Amino acid sequence: MAIQMNRRELAQFLGPVTAVMAFGLIIPLAFIVYSSLGGGHLSLKAYIDLFNSRLFARVALTTVEISLSATAVSLLLGYPIALHLSRLSDLWRPIFLIFVLLPFWTSILVKSFSLIVVLGEQGLVNSTLAAIGLPRLPMVFNRIGVLIGLSSWLIPFVVFPLLSNLIAQSADLRKTAAVMGASDLRIFWQITFPLSTPGLLAGGIMCFVISLGSFVTPALLGGRQDMMVANLIDFYTRESLNWATASAIAVLLFAVSGALLLLLGKLRGNSALV
Repeated sequence: MAIQMNRRELAQFLGPVTAVMAFGLIIPLAFIVYSSLGGGHLSLKAYIDLFNSRLFARVALTTVEISLSATAVSLLLGYPIALHLSRLSDLWRPIFLIFVLLPFWTSILVKSFSLIVVLGEQGLVNSTLAAIGLPRLPMVFNRIGVLIGLSSWLIPFVVFPLLSNLIAQSADLRKTAAVMGASDLRIFWQITFPLSTPGLLAGGIMCFVISLGSFVTPALLGGRQDMMVANLIDFYTRESLNWATASAIAVLLFAVSGALLLLLGKLRGNSALV
């Protein structure tokens, strides 16, 4: 009897959520799939044209290159931050976490415009370089700008899963290794880093998936050679009005992102994460 009541309560709780998901995600997604198949004609022409398109191949390759680069930069910068936070006391860790959360809560549009001001030709960085006699560097409207913008946005997605992993590691392992005479560097490479690889992999997958669908940062900070898949969808919908091709690209992007998120879910379900 109690189990039936629990199921009824669960159904009452999930009913409104399921309805919202149906109207907000499933129905629009079904419409996109229907549109990619030519609407009432139901053909694969949009997909065939897409796979024969040199533009799509080039943009897809650029998207993968930028996503992998931004993920690598985010992992390299996010790991020391997570490691430092994990070694802080419970009193200081929430205070330092604010410095990670504040940029995370800031709009990506605001951060991208701020980077144009800071990294532009007459920005703070180039003005400082010119003041000390060094040449100005092109850091916006090219791939460097895109990588800086994406990395500044993605670092929190590395810090949080990695921090959870590092905090869960037993401090007794490091203390035992230290008692046995291991140096701090050896303790890190042979104990801390191997145990943190599941968290590192989870953060890397999240960064890569988010990078694949990035639109604002490449549009504002990138050049003509740095168009990504989301920008190509925007081109087909607003410029060429080719909704079937735009829908086909969206379906492929959703499928790749969904597969990677399923992999992430499998990793999270693995006890090795913690």
